[in-house]
Amino acid sequence: MTELFAAHTIAMLILSVILGAVIGSFLNVVIHRLPIQLQRQWQLECAEANGTPANQVEPFNLAFPASHCPKCQSAIAWYDNIPLLSFLFLRARCRHCKTPISISYWAVEIIAAISFGLIGWQYGITVPALFYAVVTSLLICLFVIDLHHKLLPDVLNYSLLWLGLLWSLSEYSSITTEQALIGAVVGYLSLWSVYWVFKLLTKKEGMGYGDFKLLAALTAFTGATVLPVTVLAASLCGAVVGIVYIKLSGRAQPIPFGPFLIGGGIISYFWGHELLYAYWSWLGGA
Repeated sequence: MTELFAAHTIAMLILSVILGAVIGSFLNVVIHRLPIQLQRQWQLECAEANGTPANQVEPFNLAFPASHCPKCQSAIAWYDNIPLLSFLFLRARCRHCKTPISISYWAVEIIAAISFGLIGWQYGITVPALFYAVVTSLLICLFVIDLHHKLLPDVLNYSLLWLGLLWSLSEYSSITTEQALIGAVVGYLSLWSVYWVFKLLTKKEGMGYGDFKLLAALTAFTGATVLPVTVLAASLCGAVVGIVYIKLSGRAQPIPFGPFLIGGGIISYFWGHELLYAYWSWLGGA
């Protein structure tokens, strides 16, 4: 019986890793195309608002056109699109024009594969496993898109927010629906308040509205109680990265806050209450 259980666990782990790699390959499509799709949509809306005839362009979405090299436009064959492996076989270069392929494509597939493997190993084929897989996919997309474009698309932020609120209705949630709603509101208003205080004092914008929405979505999962952990962890990591970047490059450069918020949210979701308890215990013993 023990050997059968072990074999089942290993099989589940392997299948989850393979599924994660495949999903990671699709996430790369979302990460690459969604910002372009949104930019084209904004340009079209601006043209319509100004009464300017919009340029006719070919349809562009997650399904069309087919996968191709952005440099030479050559179609990518199926055997050059195998998750994890093709990147290695091609030595990170386009088969046709030899243009280097960004390692971020491979990194996304690896992170998705590892994440799905951990989810499958921990939860098996269950509702929580499906939920965590979808949430993980959204977080990966938000993380990389913000890292590359300093953009947190509403379609992803709102999807994450609704998932958090709906999850609070289920028997698996660790917080109530009321706590999730309060968390979302408090999360949004906390960064919104900081944004306006900073703008009034400096006449500059310190962050974007996408950060408010992302924190609202994250806090819908964790509740407002551990919000200080999320914000503190994100701020500390952001400050360290910013200081290191300035030291290495010799110049100040705006950095996206979304990836740090996501890291802080993950810390809060799994260890937020323990960290708060440890902090209050330390204060009590000090």
